[in-house]
Amino acid sequence: MSELAVAAFAAETSAHVPEAPRTTRFAAFCRRFDEGAYRAQLASRGLRFVGRSEPGFPQLLRAIHDPPSGLFLRGDPEPELLSRPAVAIVGARACSAYGAEVARMLGRELAGAGLVVVSGLARGVDGAAHRGALDAGGPTVAVLGCGIDRDYPAAHAALAREIAAHGLVVSEYAPGVEPAPWRFPARNRVIAGLAHATVVVEARERSGALITADLALEEGREVLACPGEITSALSAGTNALLRLGATPLTRVEDALEAFGLERTEVSPPEVGPTARRVLECVADASAGIDELIGATGLGAAELAGALTELELAGLVVGSDGIYRAAPH
Repeated sequence: MSELAVAAFAAETSAHVPEAPRTTRFAAFCRRFDEGAYRAQLASRGLRFVGRSEPGFPQLLRAIHDPPSGLFLRGDPEPELLSRPAVAIVGARACSAYGAEVARMLGRELAGAGLVVVSGLARGVDGAAHRGALDAGGPTVAVLGCGIDRDYPAAHAALAREIAAHGLVVSEYAPGVEPAPWRFPARNRVIAGLAHATVVVEARERSGALITADLALEEGREVLACPGEITSALSAGTNALLRLGATPLTRVEDALEAFGLERTEVSPPEVGPTARRVLECVADASAGIDELIGATGLGAAELAGALTELELAGLVVGSDGIYRAAPH
């Protein structure tokens, strides 16, 4: 029986059905299922389906112990994109400003080195990783925990459209399938399965990102974790991974080495002399507005202009009035 019929049956029954069930209900479903008409309906909506036995289905994902029957695709690139060397970047939805900075930097640098960045379109680390890959003009893959026709969360609808223009939005779930809590851990095995290596940026204990890391480890894939403050709940999960033997990620090169790649040095953006003076003040340590005024001798308006210039250039990031050099 066709893999598309299995995926369509899973949608109808709201169940996890990676294999064709031997039930009378499924047999009855197959008798009335018109695969040609279903594929035509998908195409009319700009969607595609690649079954597990089809050539375009990624071999890495096929190799996991519980692969989906197939993947629904949304986006311009061909399914072969899913077979290119890929790195998953995952972490907390309610991440810190630092976590978002690191995820975006990793997405940008790893995509710039030629890797496909895979994540889950969620708020926080996921969204930042996707945006970093897009910053570099590289492809990124978003794996949904709901039907392929849904943008979840809705706040990331514009991001999903941008991903689909340069990469792929994928899901094992057919159009019309609503998001449900149990679908997201299932989604995580697809994220881990598509990637040669998984990077966890920030994660609380019992975080979904840790499920992705565990699944990657079970499949013998590389797992890297960003060390964090021992007093921060957002670092509890990543620090626990490090205790279990995950590779510490303290620089982009740590992830590139897993692929035998080297970092390509890019010249920093040019900024004016006033902005350079401010950048020197935050190069080694973060600073607040009052500290920067005292260190640079600039007026408040002039300092604000310099900080805006640096933020737009991606050289400085600010949170709650504290500014620091962006990670590179």
